[in-house]
Amino acid sequence: MSISIIVPCFNEESSLPYFYQEFQKLTESMCQESFELICVNDGSSDGTLSYLKELAAADSRVKYLSFSRNFGKEAAIYAGLQYSQGDYVAIMDADLQDPPSLLPEMYHAVTVEGYDSAATRRVSRKGEPKIRSWFARKFYRLMNRISKTDLVDGARDYRLMNRKFVSALLEMGEYNRFSKGLFGWVGFKTKWIEFENVERVAGETKWSFWSLLLYAIDGIVAFSTAPLVISTLSGVLFGFSSLIFMAVIIFRRIVFGDPVAGWASTVSITLLLGGIQLFCIGILGQYLAKTYLEAKRRPLYILDETNCEKEP
Repeated sequence: MSISIIVPCFNEESSLPYFYQEFQKLTESMCQESFELICVNDGSSDGTLSYLKELAAADSRVKYLSFSRNFGKEAAIYAGLQYSQGDYVAIMDADLQDPPSLLPEMYHAVTVEGYDSAATRRVSRKGEPKIRSWFARKFYRLMNRISKTDLVDGARDYRLMNRKFVSALLEMGEYNRFSKGLFGWVGFKTKWIEFENVERVAGETKWSFWSLLLYAIDGIVAFSTAPLVISTLSGVLFGFSSLIFMAVIIFRRIVFGDPVAGWASTVSITLLLGGIQLFCIGILGQYLAKTYLEAKRRPLYILDETNCEKEP
């Protein structure tokens, strides 16, 4: 049996030496299996590519894919899946926040226990800012309520899959990708393995609060139409409310001769309704933008160079 390990890399020059040491320990502990390490250089501006070339020259198991620019982690994962040749495929980060030591247990779950994939989830968020942890938990709760896709709180992209699972993922060549949702959408039997949060071994996280927020919005738009329903219900609710208010004003004018007074309240209501309209238009714009990008049929990534012989 052979195992392909996909590692998306964006400015991971300081982390890769530590990761490669752990990779060697892993292959020694699982010496009965053959490995290939596919590192995807996602437009790094540091020495990531140079280091990958050095590893590839010294170790034939190391393969690298280098993009022409930064296309994002989702594109890197998809490229790695396309070029993987192993019977089983694992995805993990280079910063060792995905402990390689869990892979033997994941491998046992897939090969012996009959699961199609073994996924990991963090049971703690030690070292993360509290505000980020709070928003992350709320995001998973929200997604599970408004989407039919099962998202597990604390789930990582770190998982081991059999070839059937990988083939199902590759059949979905959509441009706007949200892997955590795709993993759940394809179904199959998955075993969840829990672990305590591990901080980065080196370097700094590439995920700011803003980038995580945008990523969350991508996930919501990709796997739920609930925002469209909410905007529609909001329009109906406020439209019905406006009719009631109009009836009250007309009644007061006819019966009591009370003029409509108070510019402040009028402006406030106008701003409220205008804000809701813009909010609903924004929701529609998000879905339209995703459709626009899909309609262009642009490739998910552009490969600059590689030492992989296999074509996707």
